[in-house]
Amino acid sequence: MANTKSAKKAVRSSAKKKAHNLSWKKRVKSALRNFTDLLKAGKPVEDLNKSLSMAQKALDKASKENVIHKNKANRLKAKLALKLKSNDTKPAAKKSSKSSK
Repeated sequence: MANTKSAKKAVRSSAKKKAHNLSWKKRVKSALRNFTDLLKAGKPVEDLNKSLSMAQKALDKASKENVIHKNKANRLKAKLALKLKSNDTKPAAKKSSKSSK
């Protein structure tokens, strides 16, 4: 247990920061999960775009609050956009046929 006055304050402060960070991480994780669930369910592109926007918004706000690093937020946003783009092109990829010899 903390002995000095400053150590006690540091314990209180770190507990408060931990609660704040966990709430933001939970928001980000749920937004990412929502997007991936919609993607797996094969929902329409409009719903996916809205979900992607919400996930990007959560990532940007979390990086603004210094919960996650800005480069990690950008990396995750790019990864989500790539998943959405690859999901749009999947039907076209199935149509291509192999050439016979």
